[in-house]
Amino acid sequence: MNASIHADTPVRRERRSYDTDGPGQTARVGGRLAAWLAPGDTVRVSGDLGAGKTCFIQGICAGLGITEPVTSPTFTLVNEYDGQPGRVPVAHFDLYRLDDPASVLDLGFDEYLDACVCLVEWGDKFPEIMPSDAVTVHIEIGTGTRRKLEIAGDIELVADLEAAVR
Repeated sequence: MNASIHADTPVRRERRSYDTDGPGQTARVGGRLAAWLAPGDTVRVSGDLGAGKTCFIQGICAGLGITEPVTSPTFTLVNEYDGQPGRVPVAHFDLYRLDDPASVLDLGFDEYLDACVCLVEWGDKFPEIMPSDAVTVHIEIGTGTRRKLEIAGDIELVADLEAAVR
């Protein structure tokens, strides 16, 4: 049973910070988040270059059953993944090279919103076109491979992610 964050009732939101010790743990947090996602859900991921945005998204995709390689669509702007039969379709966006919200909409962004789980790298660039109930993830670079993840979303989802960093 999918515990989707996408619902018709108002979402009680919370923001928490988690420290990860490296890429594996960062991806595990993403994988744990995947259990909450269904078509119509959006995850906005932000952070400096090299912070681990793609690593986090790779964890989400693995959790959604996607077995093909997941890479950042820096030049293609959007990658689509179907995963295993019966699993959730994913649209993975990278907005780094785009200059305005209209260029995101020209990609068909609004058409993906209801049909897929949308994973958006650099999703903080155009908040005005992002769903108000999107999960937001900001990743900061720590010492060595350590990362600080600040995650805001449904209160139960955010609390559940703590198990991935224990």
